[in-house]
Amino acid sequence: MVKIRLRRMGAKKAPSYRLVVADSRKPRDGRFIEAIGHYNPTREPVIIEIDEEKAVSWLSRGAQPSGTVLRLFKQVGVWDKFLALKGQNKETAQA
Repeated sequence: MVKIRLRRMGAKKAPSYRLVVADSRKPRDGRFIEAIGHYNPTREPVIIEIDEEKAVSWLSRGAQPSGTVLRLFKQVGVWDKFLALKGQNKETAQA
């Protein structure tokens, strides 16, 4: 199964993350298929940069986002674009 998840980068006690598309059997910081963005929670304000076209493309191909990635997608608006492309509204997707 293909997952969209975070890959930890950065120094000790100063994490930053890449959003990557990876096989679910690979380790967290192991080999990945494609990087689609990055997330830095330690900066003020928090930095979230996602290539929306690539993210929606992978979601439409069946990639499953992790819980944190889903939250980031909802913050940035990628999830709404994916649901609109799929032909659903927010209420039907939550059920």
